[in-house]
Amino acid sequence: MLASLPPVAPQGEPGAAAPAVIVNHLTKRFGSFTAVNDISFTVKRGEIFGFLGPNGSGKTTTIRILLGLMHPTVGEATVMGFDVVHHPHDIARSVGYMSQKFSLYPDLNVEENLVFYGRTYGLGARQLRQRIDEVLTLIDLSDQRRQLTASLPGGWQQRLALGAALLHRPAILFLDEPTAGVDPVSRRSFWRLLYDLAKDQTTIFVTTHYMDEAEQCHRLAFIHNGNLLADGSPAAIKQTRMPGQVIEIVCGEPQIALQTLRAAGMPEVALYGKRVHAAGPDLEHQIDDLRALLADAGANPISLQVIPPSLEDVFIANVR
Repeated sequence: MLASLPPVAPQGEPGAAAPAVIVNHLTKRFGSFTAVNDISFTVKRGEIFGFLGPNGSGKTTTIRILLGLMHPTVGEATVMGFDVVHHPHDIARSVGYMSQKFSLYPDLNVEENLVFYGRTYGLGARQLRQRIDEVLTLIDLSDQRRQLTASLPGGWQQRLALGAALLHRPAILFLDEPTAGVDPVSRRSFWRLLYDLAKDQTTIFVTTHYMDEAEQCHRLAFIHNGNLLADGSPAAIKQTRMPGQVIEIVCGEPQIALQTLRAAGMPEVALYGKRVHAAGPDLEHQIDDLRALLADAGANPISLQVIPPSLEDVFIANVR
């Protein structure tokens, strides 16, 4: 979990300059299948923008369009002022990209990987040596520069991949599920790096399925089945996109509680570890009835209380 991270500091007006990303009525079709359906949003410079959605929702297609790797069927988009259709080479020089799948060479050492990617970006020998030293210090891998990449722990490999994406000092980073499969301590360390980059006005566009990470973004967008469902700060989304209230239920038999509430027609019910969250209208006046229902079903209810919705509550409620 990332609960120990400090709250995101207000960024003042990171969008005082033109937005880093502008998406305007973007649609992408593959034959009769619509992967992205008329979405519009902006990303301010210097902010961490989270792009959330289940697998197959349109996240990766949107990123590929923004990187200039794929043309939209309808609509427009710019990245750092460059049109994604007409200026893809300018976009390539302005962005860093880190894919979900580790893409560095496992049989090279840390420094050799950075040399290879730095040359790919066109960095000269002197500049590349300087940037490698700077990046290794930033990602805290200076002592591992001669270590074989395959022998690095997963969290260190992800930091190395981030370092490779930073070599050419990109104005914006696109990170596609960058911490998938990484342990919680390494995830926390990775996100501290992202905070530092954002403070230096690097724009970060990140997809994640970890809701604790999404809470750390300055703004979010929810996409589902190609449609944009919500766009705003985590606090604003929780305030405006949650239908009704959320009750957290602690009980001896959470699976029985889950089944009982679903059978009773509760609109949204989900298991959170050993606790059950139920969402619906005006639940604060139904607590006694729900406790009796769960007791009769053998769920052994211990406590029921209305709580502020989490992003996961909101996400589940909006993608059903």
